[in-house]
Amino acid sequence: MPEIILKNVAKRFGKFVAVENLNLNIPSNSFITLLGPSGCGKTTTLRMIAGLETPTEGSISIDGKTVFDADQGINLPPNKRDVGFLFQNYALWPHMTVYQNIAFGLENLKWDKDRIKDRVNELLKMLKIEQFEKRYPSELSGGQQQRVAIARTLAPGPKVLFMDEPLSNLDAKLRMEMRTELKRLHRDTDSTFVYVTHDQLEAMTLSTKVCIMETGVLQQYAPPLEMYNNPANLFVADFMGNPTMNFIDGELSADGIVTFGGLKARFEGAEGLGARKVVVGIRPEYIHIDEDGVKEAMVYSTLPSGMETTVKLDVNGTSLTAVVFGDVDYPVDAKVKFSFHKAAVIFDKESGKNIARGKLTLL
Repeated sequence: MPEIILKNVAKRFGKFVAVENLNLNIPSNSFITLLGPSGCGKTTTLRMIAGLETPTEGSISIDGKTVFDADQGINLPPNKRDVGFLFQNYALWPHMTVYQNIAFGLENLKWDKDRIKDRVNELLKMLKIEQFEKRYPSELSGGQQQRVAIARTLAPGPKVLFMDEPLSNLDAKLRMEMRTELKRLHRDTDSTFVYVTHDQLEAMTLSTKVCIMETGVLQQYAPPLEMYNNPANLFVADFMGNPTMNFIDGELSADGIVTFGGLKARFEGAEGLGARKVVVGIRPEYIHIDEDGVKEAMVYSTLPSGMETTVKLDVNGTSLTAVVFGDVDYPVDAKVKFSFHKAAVIFDKESGKNIARGKLTLL
């Protein structure tokens, strides 16, 4: 399976810069998610790799073969890149059965009938849609149509499968089921998947690595848990995680003491940073509420969901969000004690960059 390499790739539409100087190495057999808000350049990046959009600058290679190079004038069309593309719109032929939809591309490639039959049956079984082979798209649910679209895309055996927000038309329960199927499918097909979404939960649960972008610029490229625990900057930290990370303006002293939101704490890992203005980032699940806590807070509101409860705390006028696991609840305006556990992240106030990660001990 192929490795995909982007070198200094840029795309401009007049004066608007959609993607700027993007360098990306997509390893063989990986599941890479391009993540970011609307207009960040993720779909444009996907389309440039697939050959549906022509970059302004840079070069792209797939499996060691240059498919685009602005300087050398190389620009292979999509059908020469051996890739499959799954769109948000399933685009199934309404007048064809499930079997015919999957077989259609193979017939155009002049496969013989027995080979087509074997391949279609293999995909029907893989995607658990054998019972629907004689049905038409209008007779299928959204999730079933999605499976047919995936089967049709996989039919020719593309080296790379591109997916542009393929689950966005499905309801929440079906999206969860399809995430499970896509992850399993990635393992079973041994293909390289490149996936576009603005949903950070999809990126977290599916990917081997996440490429997060903002206004056409790569912000961080890392495995999802690494990105969650050690975000490169404030944008990444804010985008990854739900509920979002707590951000509190503060000051770091030369001896590693952080003052923020009326609190004072020792930060392990601040050696050599010097005194500066910072933003302290704390994940909600790392705020521990119990009787052994070292500081007191008032419960502003609670949002119990059964498996966990999101608690809004008022600490000396500063709002903190905590997550308590289990079916627990707290009365509004109740006094509780809390402490921090595991690691916090310190961001430089001026640049927004992550400058340290370490344990935060309240004083």
